[in-house]
Amino acid sequence: MKQELEIKPVDHNNFDDFLQLVDKLAEYEKLMPPDKDAKKRLKNDAFSKNPRYEAYLVEKDNQYIGYIILILTYSSFLALPTLYIEDIFLLPDQRQNGYGTKMFDFCKKIANEKKCGRIEWHVLDWNKPAINFYNKQKAVHLREWLYYRLTKDHF
Repeated sequence: MKQELEIKPVDHNNFDDFLQLVDKLAEYEKLMPPDKDAKKRLKNDAFSKNPRYEAYLVEKDNQYIGYIILILTYSSFLALPTLYIEDIFLLPDQRQNGYGTKMFDFCKKIANEKKCGRIEWHVLDWNKPAINFYNKQKAVHLREWLYYRLTKDHF
């Protein structure tokens, strides 16, 4: 039987749990986790007067099993905000239970509340389970767009 999930904002009391899940995502994606200074910036940016992002924890049976980071961007052509999903992560042993769909539905609810014109995100090309999930959600892969990145060492 599927357990009920609670999705709640990250706060000062559960921030360390949030950071542990960020580390788990880095491990899953085979990337370096945030270092001590980055974790300090994550906390400052979450709880500043003008937060740079919104973060939510996913809880089941008094255990945190996933998290979401959301950021608002803006579409000049729609003249509406865009909800950007920076991270949507569910521990691998919690997948295939419908929890990812509940998390994604939560993002859609937030987008509606914020009167967004669309939701956007990126996925690694090797992450076939996520790609299959997004396809089931009727998401469109934007093949014509090439994403670029400029790191702070170059600006």
